[in-house]
Amino acid sequence: MAAAFVDTHRSTLERALETIRTREYWSPYPESPRAYGDEAPGAGEEAFKARLGQPFELDQPTTGMMDVGESSPYGVDLGISYPAGDVGALVDAAIAAMPAWADAGPDVRAGVCLEVLDRLSKRSFEMAHAVMQTTGQAFLMAFQAGGPHALDRGLEAVAYAYAEQTRLPSEMRWEKPQGKRDPLVIDKTWRIKPRGVAVTVGVSTFPTWNGYPGIFASLATGNPVIIKPHPGTILPFALFVEVAREVMEEAGFDGNLVVLAVDTPDAPITKDLVLHPAVGMVDYTGGPAFGTWLEENVTGALVFTEKAGVNSVVIDSAPDLKGVFRNLSVSMTMYSGQMCTTPQNVYIPRGGIAVGEEHADFDAVAAGLAGAIEGLLADDSRASDILGSLKGDAVVARIDEAAATGDVLLASRTVANPNFPDAVVRTPVIVKVDAADRDVYMREMFGPVIYVIATDSTEESLALAGETAREKGAITWLVYSTDDDVIDRAVDAAVDAGVSVAFNLVGGLFVNQSAAFSDFHVTGANPAGNASLTDPAFVANRFRVIGVRKPVQ
Repeated sequence: MAAAFVDTHRSTLERALETIRTREYWSPYPESPRAYGDEAPGAGEEAFKARLGQPFELDQPTTGMMDVGESSPYGVDLGISYPAGDVGALVDAAIAAMPAWADAGPDVRAGVCLEVLDRLSKRSFEMAHAVMQTTGQAFLMAFQAGGPHALDRGLEAVAYAYAEQTRLPSEMRWEKPQGKRDPLVIDKTWRIKPRGVAVTVGVSTFPTWNGYPGIFASLATGNPVIIKPHPGTILPFALFVEVAREVMEEAGFDGNLVVLAVDTPDAPITKDLVLHPAVGMVDYTGGPAFGTWLEENVTGALVFTEKAGVNSVVIDSAPDLKGVFRNLSVSMTMYSGQMCTTPQNVYIPRGGIAVGEEHADFDAVAAGLAGAIEGLLADDSRASDILGSLKGDAVVARIDEAAATGDVLLASRTVANPNFPDAVVRTPVIVKVDAADRDVYMREMFGPVIYVIATDSTEESLALAGETAREKGAITWLVYSTDDDVIDRAVDAAVDAGVSVAFNLVGGLFVNQSAAFSDFHVTGANPAGNASLTDPAFVANRFRVIGVRKPVQ
């Protein structure tokens, strides 16, 4: 079956390899739910419902089933139990599964990985419900980000891994002239040595989108993977593990190449897992505090982090403000701002900005943004589809905390979700502060919190955005300007701060969105994270090349 998987997916791999070179748009996984046929939505929902209240059994080392702290932000009773696992036993099982996988070679590993991705694509609706009901995302976002877009990122990682492993010849006859003497002739071969057991520490908000790149980069380079989900968001990764183990075993490999390690908030296992001496890599997405702990304390393994940060919008000038407000109102409210790419700080010169041939003062621009967001979310049904549900009490607390820090331009209100009455849905709070109030806005307020900051000039706006990125981290900047000199200075400031920047977005492209095969997610150049999804550096250190030399007589 392994050889069949290689043949089946060869054209997809070749197209992926071409696309990471050209950076053009391409995806083999449709993002429209309609592309999957009339029966797929119902079948996926029924498959999800069949999981509720049941043990999620996996044929992996376990000490029995355990109840967990997983719950639905929409109020759905999940009631799923998962296999409990001893850290040592899980690591030992992964190690035992590794040799045959390492010997299989890049082609076989890529073919098997692509079969996993293909089967996950066929279960996109089941995955969408699992993501929605564990993260609080609205359904369409859960479908796209949890399914097709996550699969794109996984395939991108496989392509980079394959390219890096096959960049050098696997064997050759090396000859060195020796003058009048016979030449030196040596047969040289090179073997790929995987780095070791990989651990993926999952995030509560976008488990598959953020998790697949590291998982598939490790698998494609010959490493087994232990997946430690966030204790509140387990089901999406459990579905992945189920599919991956099924494919591995059909291909003739040990299913323990992929295992699930669950825990609870009261009895965490992550530190024991990542500090195990056999662990060679750790992929982490989540809060800055634990991400920094990993970077500072896990010295025996490579650590790849995405810790988020404080994202900025700089408004300097615009032909008109309707498109600006329309774009910002969507990008700042999707999933209640619970995205690592959501803008938080909006910098506007206190003297106002040029709008076409006219001038708009600060208060008019700030009020226009607040009015656009208020109008977008005025209807509870539409607001629910945009905002989803808040993930955790800490997010609610940040809304109230932010409201006490400045002049509230738009108060947060409670939204009633017509389909899920127990969902906790709140519109963003928009707070006006001064540039001098650094302690207020130079910190991450993950969730529906927006600061509008009055600055002395666009130069100060860029300087403050840069300072925030360098000290606290940032993943995205969005700049609005009609001045080419300002745009050039903004590009230089963004590069200096190590943050990706977009300009003058007014249509259907939002700064939150990061396209696989084209956009690098996170740069690794500021405290928002030390790695980028997905570039060659993300995969190249997951294996080593070992040389073998044999003289030819």
